[in-house]
Parts: sequence; structure tokens; C-alpha cells
Amino acid sequence: MKRIAALLCVLCLLAVPVQGEALTVDAESCILMEKETGEVLYAENEHEQLEPASVTKVMTILLVMEAIDGGTLRYEDMVTVSANAASMGGSQVYLKENEQMSVEDLLKAVCVASGNDAAVALGEHIAGSIENFVAKMNQRAKELGMNDTTFLNCTGLPAEGHVTSAYDIALMSRELVLNHPDVRRFTTIWMDSLRDGAFTLSNTNRLVRYYEGCTGLKTGSTDSALYCLSATAERDGMELIAVVLKSPTSTQRFESAKALLNYGFSLYSLTKVAPEQVLPAVPVRLGSKDYVQPVLGEGSTLLLEKETAANLTQELHLAEELQAPVEEGQQIGELLVTAGGEQVASIPIVAGETVARLTYGQILTKFLRMAFMVKSFHE
Repeated sequence: MKRIAALLCVLCLLAVPVQGEALTVDAESCILMEKETGEVLYAENEHEQLEPASVTKVMTILLVMEAIDGGTLRYEDMVTVSANAASMGGSQVYLKENEQMSVEDLLKAVCVASGNDAAVALGEHIAGSIENFVAKMNQRAKELGMNDTTFLNCTGLPAEGHVTSAYDIALMSRELVLNHPDVRRFTTIWMDSLRDGAFTLSNTNRLVRYYEGCTGLKTGSTDSALYCLSATAERDGMELIAVVLKSPTSTQRFESAKALLNYGFSLYSLTKVAPEQVLPAVPVRLGSKDYVQPVLGEGSTLLLEKETAANLTQELHLAEELQAPVEEGQQIGELLVTAGGEQVASIPIVAGETVARLTYGQILTKFLRMAFMVKSFHE
């Protein structure tokens, strides 16, 4: 740990990469990913299949948020707790059979207190049965490219064959925080309550209180999985995801996540590239419009080492003329971004609108109109 602290001090002071120096993390597996680009900044054994414990619930939360944002579920909907949900052991909020609780409170219970009973209640409500919900979890995992993952439950309670990897957890964590930012209302809670204040909730993720910029996300621990964590934090407009699996102690998992996050924040930054000049309209031959306005395409947000980001130059390449038809989004140029003579990125310049090709009749009409204007001018 002293070695980690010393390394991070150097990194913070210099804000440049330390060549040949590896980051030490006290865990079987780990990964550090940037949210916007999905780029991996650091990883060790990131595809090793391990038990995730309650970090499993990131997928449970993701499916709940997708249902809410998709309009098939509402925060205010009331859920009736089944006997199965009420029977869940481990971390729980002590739901009773037939007790009714809102989706919002159940989601809060999952995000803050890691309630197994709340997770099962939500899963049953969404899919009709926990078996159907777990099938949805595995289907969504496949869609996200989580090839190391097999879910057998929605809680993370021990089950032989229930495995994932640090890389896969980073993928589903990224999907959650990138596309469902409202989840922060729950994942950043330190203390709250349920049942009109009768039941106190305290976040299992202590980074929420003690790490600057922490936005979540989910802890987990069992005797076999040991201590796991998917931690998210944002500083200066950049959000990082640090996943730690099978750490020996609770303290070590949090310190390892902090080390990963500190490493990322000290070395990297997100830079949004914009053209240094207004992009000129490009002439279009035989088009329904004479010009098309170019716009910057995707990929203008770059994840760069801070030293590189401070020394960027641009070179614009744009078509001098286009032949109709021109489709919206069609590439018509590129913005080359370099640093120290080395190319950093090539960002496409695309057509901002569609310009149809003139028909023969329209061409003839346009020609006659121009001829008439020329004749009128000479008269």
C-alpha cells in the first residue's frame, strides 16, 4: 500500500505516465474504464471468470432503469412482495409477504442497502417470475458483449456457475451510468430511510461519502467471492469505472478502487474537439440545393493523456465540390488531430442534410431560368 501511495503522489505531481511502473491492486482481477469512450485505461486478469456477489445487481438495476426509461415501469408503481422475495437471506430490507412498496423505494433499497429481497421483488414484478427475469439478465448480457458472464440469480447470492468478469461488469456498469443517469439519484445516497423513516438505509459503498466525485455504484461480498466493487466517479467532466473482484478485505477493495480512479484522473482527460473555424458550405452540382452545410461527425470526444491534450493541432480536409445526391451523414471530409507531429484522431466531417439530385425536367427548368436571367440582364 505504501508503494501505491508513493506512486500516486508522483502521478498527481507530474500528471504524466510513469513508464515501466505498474499499478498495484490488491485483487484477483480489476479494470479501469472511461465511460464516454469505453476505453480501458488499466486491467489485470479482466476476463477471469469470478463470482461477483452483489455486484450482480448492476444488471438488475440496469433492467429496472431500462423499463422505467422505456415507459413500461414507473417509479410510483406499487409492487406486492411475494413469499419468495420475502424469503431472501443475506442483505435485505426485511420485506414481508404481501407488503406493498413503490418501485422507487425498492430501487433505493437495492442501490443503497443491496437488498436481496428488494431485487427479487423488482425482478418478479418486471418479468412475472424470477426465472424469466434472470433470462432477461442473460439476454441483456449477451447484447452488451458480456461473453464471460452467466447469471443464475438477480442477487449475487452464491450459486455454482454464477460468474462474470471485471471486464463484463465494466460493460454493464458503463451502460447503466451512460444511458440512465437518473440512477445517480439512488447510487449517490449515503443515508436514507424506508417506510416513512422507520427503517434506516446506509450505503454499503463508503466511497460515496469519502471519495471526491463518487457517483456509485455497487458493492458485493460473500465468503467465496470475497470483496467486490464496481465504483464510478466523475471529475472535470470525465467519469471513470473501476471494478475490483476478489479482494481479500473490504478495506483493500475500497483502497484498490481509489488507486485505480486516482490513476485515471491523474493521467487522463476528456477533450471535446471542435473545428477552429466555421466550416464553409460545400457546393453541390445538380442538387436540389446549391450548397450543403458540413458538420462534425461522431468521435469528437477524445480520451487523451493530459500532456497530449495540452498540445493538440488541427488540419481540416474538406471536399471542394460534391455531386448530388448527397445523403445526410455522408462523409465529405475529415478533421485530423495531431500532437507533436503524431496523429491522435481523424474525426469525420459529414453532410448536415440530404440534398436530392435534380430530375432532367428540373435541370431543364433551371437552365431555362438562368438563360432568361442572362437575357434580361443584357437587355
